[in-house]
Amino acid sequence: MAEFPRFEYSGTQVRRAGEALAGELVWTDEAAESIREIFKIANNWRDSHAYPMRKLRFELLGQMKSQKLKGITVARLKRMASIRRKLRNHTGKLHLIQDLAGCRAIVPAIGDVNALIGAMRQNSAHELFKEYDYINEPKPDGYRSHHMVFKFLGQGDDEVYNGRRIELQIRTRLQHSWATAVEAVGLFRREDMKAGQGDPDWLRLFQLMSHEFAFAEGWSGDQSRRIREIRELDKRLMAANTLENLSQAVRFTESYVSDPHSKSEYYLIRYNNADNTVSIEPHTGAIGGVRAYDRAAAPGNESGSNNINTVLVEVDKIENLKEAYPNYFGEVQLFKKN
Repeated sequence: MAEFPRFEYSGTQVRRAGEALAGELVWTDEAAESIREIFKIANNWRDSHAYPMRKLRFELLGQMKSQKLKGITVARLKRMASIRRKLRNHTGKLHLIQDLAGCRAIVPAIGDVNALIGAMRQNSAHELFKEYDYINEPKPDGYRSHHMVFKFLGQGDDEVYNGRRIELQIRTRLQHSWATAVEAVGLFRREDMKAGQGDPDWLRLFQLMSHEFAFAEGWSGDQSRRIREIRELDKRLMAANTLENLSQAVRFTESYVSDPHSKSEYYLIRYNNADNTVSIEPHTGAIGGVRAYDRAAAPGNESGSNNINTVLVEVDKIENLKEAYPNYFGEVQLFKKN
């Protein structure tokens, strides 16, 4: 337990920090200390979800093994830039955000998704708080995945984390390739396509491709009409060429030594929009990982600029990192192939 961050503030302080982050924070010499304190409180609240996140991911792994399902699991703490965007656009309340910590399971097929959803509903040690079925009822932009929000329930020393909300996403590889391609193209074009912002033709192409992928996984629809529009958009956007260029453009900087015996479980990924480079910084424990994460996105830090996208990921093996987060590596070949 000692190697995981603990919450060090009050609920009132978290609420006030959330209100401040939802507004405009103007960096001046006079305001610097106050702004740093706001980020310190917000980061500590987010980071205190690391232990419940780990427990839920291990539970998820156990259910996959019991169901004999193939696939990978990863977990991440939400980026501060994404937290601030959500505070502005949705709740405005930091303590109510449900995905400060998130786990993801990527499995081969829809049948595997349904089996894992059922297993987590029946066997989780934690409280299933909410569910969002974005597979049968996709978002307007075409996003498909099944979301389950759990409230952590611990005993003994673990009780200090009770009530932390952890979001679980369960999706197929095809659905995952779509979601990460949207993010990858958005990063490359510097458009927040995940939030529905950017070139309307690209957004329409992704919407159509979502329906096409669903068709491949068993849903019905007018495929011939959809295919015609996809071909027209591809020709107008030179989309296939752009996807290929994206894969070639992103340069992967190996800032770690790939060691099969390494005990690193946390990886700080930095994507630089300015020169399309990616770097990875490994950490063996949660404490070191979250401290580096907090520093990277700190106000006044170059790494916290709009050109740098940073995320802290928990993963079993370094090989799974690129498969789980291909958007940061410009890896869109599965999407392009399909």
